[in-house]
This record gives sequence, C-alpha cells and structure tokens, in this order.
Amino acid sequence: MKLTSTVLGAPDPHALAAFYSELLGWPIRTDEPEWVTLRPEDGSAGLSFQLETGHVPPTWPPVDGAQQMQLHLDVEVDDLDEATRTAVAAGAVVADFQPQDDVRVCFDPAGHPFCLWTR
Repeated sequence: MKLTSTVLGAPDPHALAAFYSELLGWPIRTDEPEWVTLRPEDGSAGLSFQLETGHVPPTWPPVDGAQQMQLHLDVEVDDLDEATRTAVAAGAVVADFQPQDDVRVCFDPAGHPFCLWTR
C-alpha cells in the first residue's frame, strides 16, 4: 500500500489548489471540474482538493459544539516570518490564537488550518 494524497474539501477546489501550488511550489497533476491534485516533482504523496459545496470551516481554537478540526497540515520552513508573509500574500489568514512561538497557525482560503513551523 502507498499513501498517494491527503484530500481537502472546498467550495472551490481550483482556487484552493492554486493557493497550495503557490505555497508549496507543487504543480497541478490532475485538473477536473470537481477534483484537482498537486504532487511534488519526485512523485511522492501530494494534496488533492474535491468539491464540497456545503463545506464548513473548522473553528480554531476548538469550541465545544462547533465544527471540529479533523486534520491540519504541517509545513516545515526555514524562516517563519518570511514563510508567513508568503502564505498571507498567497491568500492565507494568520490565526489570532498562536499556541507556540515557533509555529504559525494559519487558515487557507477555504478555512482549513495549517501550521508553518521551524526547528
């Protein structure tokens, strides 16, 4: 068995794929009306985006009774401030609540949380 992709639902899978393509530098490999896949040049596991018209972004930080986060992406970076500026320029929003100094919690354009972090 081989994991090929993590899939994120979005009301606009093409826009979300464009965001992550810019953020990660990965090319689009599959581009269909309701499904888009990014994969790094080395062919390893990538990200896919599927149409979910009823997508509800999770609440961060968690709140009882609200939509819960089911996953988030961790992206290791060399320079946290520079990576945060790049993510925001691509369309991310930095979360108000930041639990750690060496991590930046952000939301992609569909509201999925992801973390930029450095060692």
